[in-house]
Amino acid sequence: MRLGVIGHQGYDELPEILRTLFRLAPTLGIEAFLEQGLHDVAGTGARLEEPSQLDGLVTLGGDGTLLRGARLLDGRDIPILGVNLGRLGFLTSCQSEDFEAALRNLASGDYVAQPRMALSARVIDQSGQARKQWRALNDFVLHKGGFARVVRLNVSVDDESIGTYAADGIVISTPTGSTAYSLSAGGPVVVPTLESIVLTPISPHTLAIRSLVIPADAEVCVEANESPTELLVTVDGQVGTSFVKGEKLKIRKADSPVRIVRFPGATFFERMRVKLGWGGLPDLDQV
Repeated sequence: MRLGVIGHQGYDELPEILRTLFRLAPTLGIEAFLEQGLHDVAGTGARLEEPSQLDGLVTLGGDGTLLRGARLLDGRDIPILGVNLGRLGFLTSCQSEDFEAALRNLASGDYVAQPRMALSARVIDQSGQARKQWRALNDFVLHKGGFARVVRLNVSVDDESIGTYAADGIVISTPTGSTAYSLSAGGPVVVPTLESIVLTPISPHTLAIRSLVIPADAEVCVEANESPTELLVTVDGQVGTSFVKGEKLKIRKADSPVRIVRFPGATFFERMRVKLGWGGLPDLDQV
């Protein structure tokens, strides 16, 4: 098994996790390929240079590291095993203390590679050319810069206008991303296997503008009605570009999903209860 490994170097557990990986790799038939930074930490293993040759990808960190791994794979049909070294780790597959068991299950095929819908986006400039394009597992966010003022965004779905949003910005998310920024902005929780696109305004300045869930095969287009200050497009909260009046942000379902490793017994609602406190406070007699 050709296993790519990427990670966040800010965690104290990282060297021990890498030692566990290289201790188990020969017995499990794993050949590890590490990104540059991890290769320097481990001091061994091959370098990760061509993702298309991988059979699997391990991300060591938190949700942000897994999102980075998904962009690295760029639509390739490769399962991602996310190992949580951080606090929340809502998207990840296991905690650091469970890594050895998870790695054995991954090598033996005892897992489910759950497909998660992704989004693709293009920024179309004033001449009609696509100057930027990306894939996102969580969301695309169009928002203002550092100035405390409202922006006006024309939003349409399949070329039909659904209104002008007076807000601080807008989040266009997948079902997976519905529990991220969209949720914090007041959007709904969508079960990640229910394919759809969620439009959530950020701090809307009217009661008439609220979250909207649309079919997965729809195309969303957002334009800046006015742009007194520079707007920004961010992708999964990690990369992005500037955005000006006259440009269009077009978003649709990506051609291929992201496959996240899940093990028997782990359910979405269990993760909601444990990670996000879903369901409110526990019963007093259980405390």
